[in-house]
Amino acid sequence: MSGTSALPRAGAVTVHRVGRAALLLEVGSDAEVAALLREVTEQWKAGELGEVAEVVPAARTVLLDGVAAPEAVAHRFAGHRPTALPPGAGPLVEVETVYDGADLAEVAGYWGVSPAEAVRIHTGCEYRVAFCGFAPGFAYLTGLPERYAVPRRATPRTRVPAGSVALAGPYTGVYPGASPGGWQLLGRTGLPLWDPAAEPAALLAPGVRVRFRAAA
Repeated sequence: MSGTSALPRAGAVTVHRVGRAALLLEVGSDAEVAALLREVTEQWKAGELGEVAEVVPAARTVLLDGVAAPEAVAHRFAGHRPTALPPGAGPLVEVETVYDGADLAEVAGYWGVSPAEAVRIHTGCEYRVAFCGFAPGFAYLTGLPERYAVPRRATPRTRVPAGSVALAGPYTGVYPGASPGGWQLLGRTGLPLWDPAAEPAALLAPGVRVRFRAAA
């Protein structure tokens, strides 16, 4: 276990062995995942964890795969309490958005406000990429207050256009390509999110901060 200070009321890391060479580090919130991911990544890059092939965050876990010395790494993190992220940590990406989504009025209804106020709420938050998945370049963004969580659509759409800015549960996301989807559509952006020829290929990687700005 490392000697870092604890997050207020944060739970300790629970370590699960996964197969012969992987560890699943579990915490209790997305904020703790973000803090734990930063610590794991820093120690990984510094060579303090030995050989680790891949680090993959999710909603409540950080997976370490291809671990050469899993017992030693498990001992290092078992019971550890992640240190809170400093304000403003991580690079910032601004997403210019046209707020004309098919579900904007419905989302405003869930929130009990006008569509214009819903836009103000959405652009007034700072988000953080918690983890990626669903499709290449698709990032799950946290930062919207819990009271603004909305349900997925009862019937998913068979095709959501690329660049659609959307909500589901506590997350905001931007569809990097056209695909089926059941998130509530707020608007659209022309910002490219996925380019296999770029390094990194995904514009919105875990730890990146995101702000949405309403297009004039």
